[in-house]
Amino acid sequence: MVTRNDSLWKTLDWTTICIYLILIVAGWFSVCGASYDYGDRDFLDFSTRAGRQFVWIVCSFGLGFVLLMLEDRMYDMFAYIIYIGFVLLLIVTIFIAPDTKGSRSWLVMGPVSLQPAEFAKFATALALAKYMNSYSFNIKKEKSALALGLIILLPMLLIIGQKETGSALVYLAFFLVLYREGMPGVVLFAGVCAVLYFVVGIRFDEIYIADTPTPLGEFIVLLLVLLFAGGMVWVYRKKWKPTRNIIGGSLLILLIAYLISEYWIHFSLVWVQWGLCIITIGYLFYLALGERQRSYFLIALFAIGSIGFLYSSSYVFDNVLKPHQQVRIKVVLGLEEDLIGAGYNVNQSKIAIGSGGLTGKGFLNGTQTKLKYVPEQDTDFIFCTVGEEQGFVGAAAVLVAFLVLILRLIALAERQPSTFGRVYGYSVVSIILFHLFINVGMVLGLTPVIGIPLPFFSYGGSSLWGFTILLFIFLRIDSGRGRRL
Repeated sequence: MVTRNDSLWKTLDWTTICIYLILIVAGWFSVCGASYDYGDRDFLDFSTRAGRQFVWIVCSFGLGFVLLMLEDRMYDMFAYIIYIGFVLLLIVTIFIAPDTKGSRSWLVMGPVSLQPAEFAKFATALALAKYMNSYSFNIKKEKSALALGLIILLPMLLIIGQKETGSALVYLAFFLVLYREGMPGVVLFAGVCAVLYFVVGIRFDEIYIADTPTPLGEFIVLLLVLLFAGGMVWVYRKKWKPTRNIIGGSLLILLIAYLISEYWIHFSLVWVQWGLCIITIGYLFYLALGERQRSYFLIALFAIGSIGFLYSSSYVFDNVLKPHQQVRIKVVLGLEEDLIGAGYNVNQSKIAIGSGGLTGKGFLNGTQTKLKYVPEQDTDFIFCTVGEEQGFVGAAAVLVAFLVLILRLIALAERQPSTFGRVYGYSVVSIILFHLFINVGMVLGLTPVIGIPLPFFSYGGSSLWGFTILLFIFLRIDSGRGRRL
């Protein structure tokens, strides 16, 4: 039981700090392995990447100590000021940052370069926690929902303006926090549907059903829209008749249309689906007016939005995304290999991880990484160094350490007596989880290569400091929970 008189060092969660130290040390050894040149073992030489990373680590320890020394109330009091300050910094960065590999996201101050987008994460988390802790907040009110969207999307859009799409996507992790705090499940479901529509629509766009001129991707998505609409009627209204009419009627008509198209007159089944969607939407509006139930109206809007997303995403993919971005997505979806272009990094990463076997080749003995076959192997693709040198055992151990950290942070978040502490805690969990999932996924070829670091492992001071600040602010908030009881 924590009391008001307990000292800071007694109330700190040392389990989390120990896991943090383990990950930091393992990350430094990984950077050493990834940046090692044969014959050069002076890892503390500040002219090497391993030496510079060591300096960043020592500085991060000092930074963590300073954050723990501050009063936990300060993070609540100055949350909005910190957020506004970083929003302004993101705006300034767009105009004064030099062009680095096509993006303007790094501020250069003499020998040091910092990326404000990495630090804006903790500022956004603080602002989100501050707003959701206010007395007038209600996540189900439109005003509150719009304010939350503004807090999250504003820095995200500014980072996109810096041409750092990967870093901007991280801010989507905050929506997991909103779900924990009572955001309707349909919003999360809509997000999952959007990803599903995009992947299926792009992946099967050029495949046709049997002998009909029906694109399989478009057909599947429109079929899912009809099925989801009927399913949502059952979930939210528990009415069998409209559910049967929407799902059963759609399937029966599509079956008849398929037989006609296959054996008599060839035509695209998508035309039939458009008609079914129009009829279904009209039917839902009729039910909404007849029964005076808003849920039917919202389901109709979901169907309209789904159809709009399908065709707008196809347009964005073909006309808005740059060629190299299109190729990266196609490589992940298996539409192209491009082993000497966009798929080169992922292919070499897989080779490096596979060559490590069960127990790995040993520290500094990896051939793929030592011969620099894997680009960005000490930053975005640092995990392949772990897989090659430490094998499956070492890679699994790293993932287990992250899992323990995430579970521990969830436990800390759940024991917070205030909404502020809980929301900030879940923000930390969501950001780390998003980085872990995307980074490891892109190294294994499961997600597109969007260039985000592995927490505490990837080389770079901005990333390391950003995660350290994010974590240690939460540790300080957690240690002061006794005062707020």
